[in-house]
Amino acid sequence: MAETTDAAMALTFSLDGETFAIPVEHVSEIIDPLPVTRAPNADPFAPGLINVRGAIAPFVDLRHRLGMGPAAIKDQSRVLVLDLAVAGEATKVAMLADNVDDITETAMADIEPVPELGIRWPTDLIRGVVKKNGALVILLDVGAAFAPTHAH
Repeated sequence: MAETTDAAMALTFSLDGETFAIPVEHVSEIIDPLPVTRAPNADPFAPGLINVRGAIAPFVDLRHRLGMGPAAIKDQSRVLVLDLAVAGEATKVAMLADNVDDITETAMADIEPVPELGIRWPTDLIRGVVKKNGALVILLDVGAAFAPTHAH
């Protein structure tokens, strides 16, 4: 029988035509886009708040952190509501995905390191890449990708 540490379940979603994955244990729910209340002087990574079933959640723009342009909300756009530890506190965080694809099982042995060349995102935000059905899936480092930014 396989050990549970040999494989991980991940939700795959699209941003700017690329496929990303986040461990399913961080995904609380997937909902249709909701209005975002802009916060004055907010960091562009976390420009506002949304109301998710009565709970106020920061709305983060992962596209901004990855250096992508802003997204237009389309019919297939979805909001991922994530359960994350932010500064040691359990926090609900919401982010917009262009499309939610699937839940996939990834064998830990199949995760390859991020190539030094040819990747256009900050490598500290990425745990690795895997090949699924001939395409690359980028596995996000949840702690780094959703960490609050600090002024230097």
